[in-house]
Amino acid sequence: MEKNIQSEMLEAILEAAVDAIITIDSNGVVQTVNQSAIKLFGYEREQFLNRNISFLMPEPWASEHDAYLAKYQKTGERKIIGIGREVEGLRTDGTTFPMHLSVSEFEVSGKTYYTGILHDMTSRKRAEDALHRSQRMEAIGQLTGGIAHDFNNLLTIITGNLELLSMRLEDDSHKEFLNDAREAAEHGADLTERLLAFARRSVLTPEVVNLNTIIKTTKSMLARTLGENIDIETSLDHGLWDALVDPGQIESVILNLAVNARDAMTNGGKLLIETKNIQFDSKYVETEIGLKPGRYVSLSVSDTGHGMSEAVRDNAFEPFFTTKEKGRGTGLGLSMVYGFAKQSGGHATIYSELGMGSTINIYVPRYDGIDQPKKVARRDDLEIVSGNNETILIVEDDPKVRAITVSRIKSLNYKVIVTNNGTEAIAALQNHNNIDLVFTDLVMPGDVSGYDLVEHVLENFPQIPVLMTSGYAEDLLGNGKLASLNVELLRKPYRQADLSEKLSEAIHSKRKSID
Repeated sequence: MEKNIQSEMLEAILEAAVDAIITIDSNGVVQTVNQSAIKLFGYEREQFLNRNISFLMPEPWASEHDAYLAKYQKTGERKIIGIGREVEGLRTDGTTFPMHLSVSEFEVSGKTYYTGILHDMTSRKRAEDALHRSQRMEAIGQLTGGIAHDFNNLLTIITGNLELLSMRLEDDSHKEFLNDAREAAEHGADLTERLLAFARRSVLTPEVVNLNTIIKTTKSMLARTLGENIDIETSLDHGLWDALVDPGQIESVILNLAVNARDAMTNGGKLLIETKNIQFDSKYVETEIGLKPGRYVSLSVSDTGHGMSEAVRDNAFEPFFTTKEKGRGTGLGLSMVYGFAKQSGGHATIYSELGMGSTINIYVPRYDGIDQPKKVARRDDLEIVSGNNETILIVEDDPKVRAITVSRIKSLNYKVIVTNNGTEAIAALQNHNNIDLVFTDLVMPGDVSGYDLVEHVLENFPQIPVLMTSGYAEDLLGNGKLASLNVELLRKPYRQADLSEKLSEAIHSKRKSID
């Protein structure tokens, strides 16, 4: 009676086990399976029994299994038995999945049997793959951000020299050459802007917006851009939550995705733009590194184009990756979309099937109603404002950028004191009592960073205003260090008019606060 109870308990334990458990005889024929094995592989219990275990294995393991088992029984050479290893399983629907297999050997009534404990590693593998993708994208982002920063320094030199040269030229025919060069520099600045967007160091001016409103105003422009052979449809959630995002960047995202979709539909097709509310739970975000559980607003752009292969899909968000013909794309469109989504606190995914089309999904957090940023007016009609012989302390480690900065500021009727780094700047502040403003780079080598210098000025020279400049501008986001220090940042590359306005505003605003 006691043996019957123990047998029932053992059977109950096996059936309740989370992992799949299968026993086979010395010929590899299945003897028992538990409920988890049935659920894992998708067969009924009767379909397991009295079949060779190899039917649960993909090739080449299925064909090699019996030979391996016979060799082990003859020589004792182990590969899995008593060791365990990661293998692949084959479900009834033909799909494969990763699993960890541990095999033990036992005897009953003089006969040898083997027990296999199989742990499904699908979720773990997805999480590992997500982590690897995230780490790869983060590494590429850091590299990209550094490259963009260096290019912005070069563009600052080019733009500054072109503007200074333009002031000295009197022949209008020569100015045409300068204008062409300036347009090329502006195009270079646009490319670095896209790189910075991917690196999540773009300048964003978030506002509380409803994506439906932006889509409705953008739709007519898309119709003109995409052409008559592309049908544009929308499916907008009428109860869509508000989101805190940069509306200009959302427009760029929609346009980028629409143009990509058009290029994938060479013979025409349908473009569908959808919005909806979505809530991600902790289970979903386990496989999406960097995404937090919560409520999001979803923007999806779908096409009926040729679709992407798995290899293309896995690399589509990386900068400079493109399947288009040479000269037809920079490979920065989708990377910019990805960077914008991540920098906005959201996420981006791709679903695609060859011959069926693609869907790009953008998720941005729902606006929580706590902090609504002030709208920033964008001005393109700035006039150059000259100084009144004030003294500006310039802090810049790049010698060429430093030289052009000195020339540009002097041309605005300012005096200058020039230093190469934060340490020299602190010494200059001690030795000169006539400094009216500190103009410093944000990223500098040495022990004193741009942030350290700003904090030193605010603490020891509160009467002196500070203006910072950078090719990154990653902290111009309302909750970064610059916002907490209440310091303005001028983004490289900048125009002479931008420089003059920022210098004048900083000096005069400080004077008003002192008065």
